[in-house]
Amino acid sequence: MKAYRNPLFVNFIILTGSILAVLGFILGQLFPYIIRSFASKSNLVINSEQIEEIGKQFSSIIAFLIFLSFVLICLVVHHLIRNLLDPIENITLTARELIKGNYRARAYAHGTVSIVELRNSINDLASNLQEIKKLREIEEERLKTLIENMGSALIMIDREATVSIVNRKFLDGFELSIDEVKGNNFLTLGLPKELEEFIDQVFLTELPYRKQIEVEIHHEIQYKQVYGAPVMGDHGRWLGVVIVMHDISELIRLEQIRKDFVANVSHELRTPITSIKGFSETLLDGAFKDEKMLLSFLDIIYQESNRLQILIHDLLELSKIEQHGFSVDVMPTSLQEVLIRAVELTSPRLDEKNMQFNVGIERDVMVMGDFNRLIQIFTNLITNAITYSPENSTVTLRIKSNTDYGIIEVEDQGMGIEKSEIARIFERFYRIDKARSRNSGGTGLGLAIVKHLVEAHHGKINVKSTVGKGTCMKIFIPLVK
Repeated sequence: MKAYRNPLFVNFIILTGSILAVLGFILGQLFPYIIRSFASKSNLVINSEQIEEIGKQFSSIIAFLIFLSFVLICLVVHHLIRNLLDPIENITLTARELIKGNYRARAYAHGTVSIVELRNSINDLASNLQEIKKLREIEEERLKTLIENMGSALIMIDREATVSIVNRKFLDGFELSIDEVKGNNFLTLGLPKELEEFIDQVFLTELPYRKQIEVEIHHEIQYKQVYGAPVMGDHGRWLGVVIVMHDISELIRLEQIRKDFVANVSHELRTPITSIKGFSETLLDGAFKDEKMLLSFLDIIYQESNRLQILIHDLLELSKIEQHGFSVDVMPTSLQEVLIRAVELTSPRLDEKNMQFNVGIERDVMVMGDFNRLIQIFTNLITNAITYSPENSTVTLRIKSNTDYGIIEVEDQGMGIEKSEIARIFERFYRIDKARSRNSGGTGLGLAIVKHLVEAHHGKINVKSTVGKGTCMKIFIPLVK
């Protein structure tokens, strides 16, 4: 900033100019009296015209000297003000930048010891603020990273019921965007009613609260373990609430599977054992004397024993497949050969129901697979298709491929599967038509075994079904590269 723009400098110049002008005026008025006094003392005769002439010359000299003095004073004052006020102005500008949040600003003022100490203090303050800002940014980034990468959904709602913090897990869980959520009232987000009631409960009580809730998201039932707590600031000031929500749907599903598994195993084992025991007791009580009854009972005992043996075999097989570290012996394998062998193994069952195969093979496809395990997969799928299809119907088998996978399709004309049940058909002992499948002799473990074996091949399963028309299962096995 220039010195002449400084109010102190301007006021000083005006005052100095006024004083010099007054002094010049006084000297001009006193000059004739001074000349006359000097002439009388020196016995000089000076008339009025000479006095006037000398007065004019004196006034010119005085005016010049006053002007010169004024200029010199201005220069001196300008220099003094620059040395005194410019450093202070520089420090002031630096302080204003710090107030604005620009902690990179530094003062470069020079001058007296006091000014240098003031400059150093301002610069130390700026360095400390910059360091504090940097640490705060690091902590904010860490907190943001922690919130974004935590396994649970999190939302923080302030005391006005507007959302202040939300993480990606929460947004993805309810298919919301950050613009739809941030800064808006939580009641306007379209959250499930059960969750809104939980948040209201935390707001009303201002106490930590935990609850397991069941919500429907896009026609799917999900189970959430929700924890809510008030957020307290300095001096116990209530700032809002934080809600942490963990999806336990998989745990609930696994617990239900475990319960179903225990119940189904108990039932599946009890049924043949009860039959074997009952018919054995009948024979021991004397029924063996009737040869016809003896043969009939022995045949039933044999069938039930066979059923029991198949169930135990499937249980052991499934247990082996589900063990950690289970792998298949993959090598280049022909899907056509696998399908032919599976057809041979299931043809007797097909003939019993007077059904037929419709095979469509565009070309043979070579995949990376375990020949025996692939036969097991497709034998189970074909057997399942035959079991759930009516007599005199057709099971269609196709071999296809895309850029990454060899594909085998098994399509039946059976009862079909409800859309809500498709996700559960690969669970152990899960049955679509429990009475019919049990009467057909199935163990309910076939599709569970198929699922694990396909995953062991790094493949995938796709199921399409229409109730009353049939089901098509597609198995994708990686191609030979």
